[in-house]
Amino acid sequence: MDRLAAMNRVAFLNSPVTAETNNNERYWLPNGGQQALSIAVVDPVLERRNAVASVVCGIHSSDAMPRVTPLREVADFGLLISQNFDVVLLAVDGNQEAALKTIEALSHGSSTTPIAYSGASNDDLLIRCMRAGVREFLIYPFAPGVIEEAFSRVSSRGRIVPDTRKVTGKSFVFLGAKGGSGATTAACNFAISVAQESERSTLLIDLDLPLGDAALNLGITSQFSTVDALRDPERLDSQFLQQLSCLHRSGLYVLGAPGTFSRSGITNAAIDKLMTVASKTFEYVVVDAGSRWELSETHLFDYAAAIYLVTQVGISELRNANRLITGWLQPYSSKLEVVLNRYTPDMFGIGAESIGSALTREAQWRIPNDYPAVREMQDTAEPLAMKESKIQRSIQVMARIASGLPAEQKKKKFSLFGTA
Repeated sequence: MDRLAAMNRVAFLNSPVTAETNNNERYWLPNGGQQALSIAVVDPVLERRNAVASVVCGIHSSDAMPRVTPLREVADFGLLISQNFDVVLLAVDGNQEAALKTIEALSHGSSTTPIAYSGASNDDLLIRCMRAGVREFLIYPFAPGVIEEAFSRVSSRGRIVPDTRKVTGKSFVFLGAKGGSGATTAACNFAISVAQESERSTLLIDLDLPLGDAALNLGITSQFSTVDALRDPERLDSQFLQQLSCLHRSGLYVLGAPGTFSRSGITNAAIDKLMTVASKTFEYVVVDAGSRWELSETHLFDYAAAIYLVTQVGISELRNANRLITGWLQPYSSKLEVVLNRYTPDMFGIGAESIGSALTREAQWRIPNDYPAVREMQDTAEPLAMKESKIQRSIQVMARIASGLPAEQKKKKFSLFGTA
């Protein structure tokens, strides 16, 4: 057998990882000199282990040309970590506890990316794996293209912000003076505008539990929710938060409310932990608090760079807003900004002077009334911030100022010699 043929064969090792296992026992497919992913397949079932290794070695992609070491089991976490694999494919449907401990060791003790797979779908096991540090969870046998897509994501994925980042990101809280004031619509479109205008990592968190609909407004369906992040605050870190978040096509990360009613028993300490981790992970964090005024018992408003109280021009809405401004929002007066939503001048005969008197302060923002545009957004899940409109322009200015940018984007000047 010549040397090239030897390089293309796969070693099927049917014994545990031992001190004698070394990098010389890995075999790989040449990929024209490009960097290959070093991959371990850990599975106690011989036939499936060999089958998975064969599938991996059959990949012909510039994103993931593999060199594979099939292993029966992991006898020592430290030894596996010392092998410096890029990826470890790990069967988790056998000894689940051992598999989860292995994932934790790899996630927190090395730069290796663990990928879990199982012969059956199990939501509880999936969540436990993600909490342990799994980046991908696959169902065996793999559908065509699944492995290639997973490795492509692994090859291109990086942490948004390292967990050791010292600078804390800014957070903005949207609070409705009354249910139906439009706080969710404002928060969603503000968050998208912040992400796009600042070009910084931005997370939208739906804390309007248990029935928030921020994700629904954005057309997002996710297997995970805010509740998953809050159930076990001791395990919550940057990596886990990123795994739970869903990326919207606008570039905004979203942690939505659960799709079904959930009695979660979430604590104030858990909410504080979520905000701390989010602010260390993302440059900007936008929170849809709905009308959950009891969140004042947490540190949510203490952390916020700005609190946007969303109200409409109506007797009951202005009355509620007045009670909030002069009540428990009073300590946050310096960071409080009032947003008049669906605003039409002199609506119901209530003029600007009367509004200011009712609120005891001037409203900083007025989002114009455009019901057809809002209805279209709700029906099509097409955010207002991504389409030119009066509402979009108002929210864009809010977002730019919150991001430390000039209110108006400078227009490019054109000349015969190009753009100035």
